[in-house]
Order: sequence, then structure tokens, then C-alpha cells
Amino acid sequence: METTDRRGPAEDLAQEVAQGVAEGGLPGGAGQLPQVLYDAPAAVLMIDLDERRVVYANAAAVELTGHRVSLPVDIDAWGDAAGLTDLGGKRMSETSSPLSLVAAGIPVAGEPVAVHDAARRGSTATEEQREASEGRLLWVTGFVLGPGGLGEAGQRLPVPEELRSRALVVFLQLSGSEHGDRRRLEVLRDRAVVATDMSFTITDPRRADDPLIWVNPSFTRLTGYAVEDAVGHNCRFLQGRNTDPASIERIRAALRAQEPITEVLLNYRKDGTAFWNQVSISPVVDGAGDLVNFVGVQNDVTERVLVEQERRAALADAEEARSQLRLLAEASTQMTEALGVEDACHGLARLVVPQLADVCAVDLLDRPGSGLPRRVAVAARDRADEDRIARMGDLRDHRGGRGGTTGHVLATSEPVLLSDLPEHGADRYDDPDAAELYDRLRMRSAIVVPLRARGRVLGALTLVTQHPYGRRYGQKDLHLATDLAGRVGLTVDNARLYEREHAAAATLQHSLLPAVPEVGGLQLAARYRVGTDGNQVGGDWYDVLPLPDGAVGIAVGDVVGHDLSAAAAMGQLRGVLRSYAWDGGRPGSVLDRCDQLVQGLEMASMATAVYARLEPPDASGDRVLRYANAGHPAPLLLTPEGELRRLDEHLSPMIGVVPTLGRVGEEGRTEATLTVPAGALLLLYTDGLTDIAGEDADERADLLERTLREIPADSPAEAVVDQVLAACEPHHVRDDIAVLAVRLER
Repeated sequence: METTDRRGPAEDLAQEVAQGVAEGGLPGGAGQLPQVLYDAPAAVLMIDLDERRVVYANAAAVELTGHRVSLPVDIDAWGDAAGLTDLGGKRMSETSSPLSLVAAGIPVAGEPVAVHDAARRGSTATEEQREASEGRLLWVTGFVLGPGGLGEAGQRLPVPEELRSRALVVFLQLSGSEHGDRRRLEVLRDRAVVATDMSFTITDPRRADDPLIWVNPSFTRLTGYAVEDAVGHNCRFLQGRNTDPASIERIRAALRAQEPITEVLLNYRKDGTAFWNQVSISPVVDGAGDLVNFVGVQNDVTERVLVEQERRAALADAEEARSQLRLLAEASTQMTEALGVEDACHGLARLVVPQLADVCAVDLLDRPGSGLPRRVAVAARDRADEDRIARMGDLRDHRGGRGGTTGHVLATSEPVLLSDLPEHGADRYDDPDAAELYDRLRMRSAIVVPLRARGRVLGALTLVTQHPYGRRYGQKDLHLATDLAGRVGLTVDNARLYEREHAAAATLQHSLLPAVPEVGGLQLAARYRVGTDGNQVGGDWYDVLPLPDGAVGIAVGDVVGHDLSAAAAMGQLRGVLRSYAWDGGRPGSVLDRCDQLVQGLEMASMATAVYARLEPPDASGDRVLRYANAGHPAPLLLTPEGELRRLDEHLSPMIGVVPTLGRVGEEGRTEATLTVPAGALLLLYTDGLTDIAGEDADERADLLERTLREIPADSPAEAVVDQVLAACEPHHVRDDIAVLAVRLER
């Protein structure tokens, strides 16, 4: 009997009852009517047939009377106290009520009754009062416990002496209101078949071990145990190896507390077959409130439980599918954002642990199809296991065809699923060191899949679960790992292509830049950083050119663009500038002639450049500096006294911008002239150092100037360049950076 708070609307309950009857559903059969009983609250009475009195009642039955009567009590007095009426509003004591029939020894298969507060005040209540006090609808079932009451034809049930003249009455709440439900209840009353096919039991808690003292034939049909097998024993004989101990303990706790309980648990019939049993147990007390019996109702809900399990399994499968899609999406995103091969592999390993594995390892071949694989990334729940799995890779020969799971995968390009790994390392490895590492890793299940791309095997991905909590891998996991490995393989292959192209581009870029010459009286240092935008080559350059007249030409420039065309244009422009500077031309005219050639031959679209001519030193070691600037960031001059000067005079447009600049008859670029003392430092650079996307250019320029001021005055040029880059180089070099430092020796 249900004692929880689960209640459905009246319409739903009535519809389920009607459906159960319509489907031919005797309780315990295929219909749904028993479920209605167990999903609604119920009250239980025990009637003394000889005295027509209610002698025992459970808490729900006592609550019906509002605690107005004390047991034992006359059956009609109890009905009046409970406010029971027929559907016409007449009191039970004024009609041939279901209670009267049961008290007369006549079983009631099922009858609807109503609860009216007005009935508690007697039959003098007005029609208006009755209408206003319409209350709950109850379904009444009653049967005699003794022989002839519930037994089948020719069958005599052994009944304890104290129950031979007793009957059991069950009240089930059908709805919260009588209004609107009468037509349905008329159908139910005509077709009701509730009572005798339900499984009922009665125990006596006053006896040792609370044994069964009565069961009805439905219990026998449900469980397969004959009456003589059940009566006299505690009903735990229905339990088996897979019965949930927690459910059993909840039932025991409720019985100790003398509280009603409903529990669904796995029970076993006499022939050993299992079924899901919904057990409702209600305590029955006497007039003094002392416990005398427990009444139990059993129902086979196997079909319902299996449907619910299938629903939960389907939901779990759907959630697992969503989780797998999220994992693949995250992996794809992380792979796309990876900056290199090892970065991609480390990101993958960190992603799959712990979502898919407890331990992950990624092995890559130095070149596809050959060589000893290198373990490039590991991840584990336990950081100590990362070192162990890395050492395991060092101990094992994973070359294709050399044995071992990884070697087999690399040689055959076929994934391997190891659902159950040996418990001990000695059962898997001859090498004692490998066996010891295996034992420490506590491996339970493993998957090894190849990393493939463009028809080639690039390496292998290993996933491992660990004892005691790691799951056992199956085919679904293998499919997911294979899909994941395919994405990783393509990312690794693309990253390798990127790295090769990047290396080739960097080599090309550096080949276009000169080696910094040794020049007497000057310390020279230069650095070049390749950006990550475009094709990893660009138009930045620097140059130092000792001239025939003893002067030194110094240049820094930047051709617009980050591709091979820009790099080629940079090489041409640098060569042109060197040739014009070699002739001894002044800085402004050198840039003008470069501008004319660039526009005439369409060498490049636009470029910035600074060209300076540092004259030979005078007797004091000072030098005259002449410079011209075509749209380039201003060089910085730091004097021996620590004064910083920005060389931003006589700025002119970028090369390639003004078509007539520097032509015959037109005024060309002008130049600035200043004296640079011995010990001074000159710094030239390109805008990759100061113009960073998302950052303020003025703040970047201030950072550079502040860094230069803080450098000790006697720092050599090499140290100056290193300190500038350490402080000012962006985290991700997206644009090329060229830096040139010139220190005038004392």
C-alpha cells in the first residue's frame, strides 16, 4: 500500500483505472489498475465480523475520522465519523454500504464512495451544505480473511485463529473532488474487478521475526510459494543475490519506526526467476495505539521498471553522444589553435584526460612509415603516472613490426581494443622494469589507434583506464578514439607542413639579411624575429655598409606585406639602397632614388625606411650623423649622460606613396644632421616591436624608451638588443621584428 506523497489529478487516476478495466486488467494481470492502487494513498481497516466493529486501523484510516472515534468502534459509527456517503450524498449507515456488506461477510470487489464533511453533522445537512462540502472520492475494496472468504473453489486457506472472523477493507483515494467524476465512476462501479486478485499479506510483529500469518492466493500466483511455504516465515525468502541492500534497510527502518513504506526491489520467485516487486507495507494498530499487524500489498512492476530502465539507458546514450560530440568539437578547436606539432599533441592529451581516459600517450614517427616513434605527449589523472607512462615508452621498442601493441598498430595501421588487460605486469612483459611500471600504472583497459593523414601513419594514440574506478572500454569507445585520432592525425600533418614551411621561410628571410660586419670604432648588433602572420616571410630588413670614403651607412626598412612578394621586394630594395649609398649620396637623395626605382619598376607597392650616414670620427671621437626617414618609426639616440632623443626630424612620406617626390625639378626628401658623441647608443627598429594589434602604440613606444633609459650606459650593443627584446617583444610575434643597435666606442 502506497504511503508516499505521490498523487495524480483525479482525471488521470480515473482514466488509468478505466483503462486498466477496459484492458481486462485484473490486478496482477496485464492491465494498469494495480498501478493506480499503488500510486495513491490508501487506508486499511480490519473488521470483526462477529461484532461488526472496526478493531484495527492504520494511520491513514485513523486520519479519515479526524481522530473522532476510538477503536474498537461500530462499523456505521466509523463510517459516519469518516464522513462517508454514497454518490447521492446519503450516509453509509443509511444505505447498504460497502462497509455493511463486508461486515456481513460479503466481499466487495470495488465501489466508489464520497467523503462529505456535512455527513459528519448528520443527515439534516441541507442540499446547499452538501454541494459545498463535496470532498474526496474513495474506492472501497473488502474481503473476508477466513475460509470461504477469499479462497478459490474447493480451496481452504490456513488462517490463524485470530483472523478467522476478520475482514480487511482498503480505501483508495481516487480524486480530490467528487465533482465531474460521477460518469466515470458509474462505469467503474459496473465493471470493477479490483480486490481479490491483488497480492495481500499480513504479518504479526508480536511474534519472533515478524512472520507471515496470512497470504492470499494472488501471493501464491505471484511468487510461486504455496501458503504452507510462506506462512510462519519472514518474507525475506523473496530476496536474492541482486536484491538491493539499501532497499532492504529502508524497509527494516520503516518497520522499526512503525511507519508505512513503499519500496520497489528485486525479488525472486520459488523457481528462481527474478521480478521487480513494488511492496507497500502499512502498520495496523488497535484502539490503544499498539501495533498488532503489518499489512502488505505486492505488485509485479517488472514491465514498468524495464521500461524505465530502457528510458534511462536511452537518456544515458543520448547524453553520452552529446558528450562525445562536445569532446570532438573541443578537440577540433584545440587542434586548430595549436601553434605546432607538440603543442597540438599536449593539448589533445590534456583534453582526453579525464573525459575519455585516465592515462593518455601520443607517439609520433620522425617521418611517416619508418623510424622509432617518439613519445611526445603524456597526461594522467595522477601526475606521477605521467612519468611512468613516459618511462614505459622509453623501455619498449615500438617500431613497426617489432612486437608490442603500439608497434603492431604502427605496422598495420589497424586500431587495437584491449577491453581487459592482465592484472599483473609479469603476465604481459618479460622485462621486469616494464612489468613493475605496468603494476604501478594499475591498467585495466586500453585502446591504441593510429594517427593517420593523407594515407600515411604518423604515430599512435594510446588511451588507458585504471583500476579501481576506470571503465572497461568497448566498441563505442574504439569508434570515438578512431574518430579523434583521425582529427589529430590531420592536425599533426598540417602542423608539420606549417613547421617545414616556416623553417624554409625563416631560412629564406635570413638569407636575404646581411651578416653584421665588423667596423672599427663601432659595436654593432642586430636581431630578426619572424612573425606568424602570412607565410612567415616579410619585408623587414636592416643593413650596415662600410663606405669607401670611411663613413658607415646604416639602414632599416619594412616593405608592406607578409609574403614571398614582400620578401623579394625587400631584397631588391635593399640591393638598390646599397648601390646608391655606395656612391656617397646624401641620405635624402638615396631614399628618393630608391622611391623612383620602386615606382618605375613596380618593385613594391609601398615601403618605409630610414637611411643614416655616420661620418668618420673627429679627433674627440664624435661623429656627425645625417639621416632621412621615409615614414619609418623614429630611431632613438641615448647619450652617455643618459639623455634619450627621438630622431623624428625631417620626416617624409613612405616610399611609393607620392609619384613625383624626388623627380627632376621636384623638391626631394630633406635630411637631419646632428653630432653623436663617443659612447652614445643608436637604436633602429621596425614597427613589429611597437605596433601590436589590440595594444596602444603610444604605450608600446613609451615602454621601449623606458627600457632603453634603464640600460646601463656601458652595456655592449649585443646586451642592449637582448634586453630590448626581453622587455618589449610581444608574447606572440605576429609581425616581423628587426632591431639594430650601434654603440660608438670611446
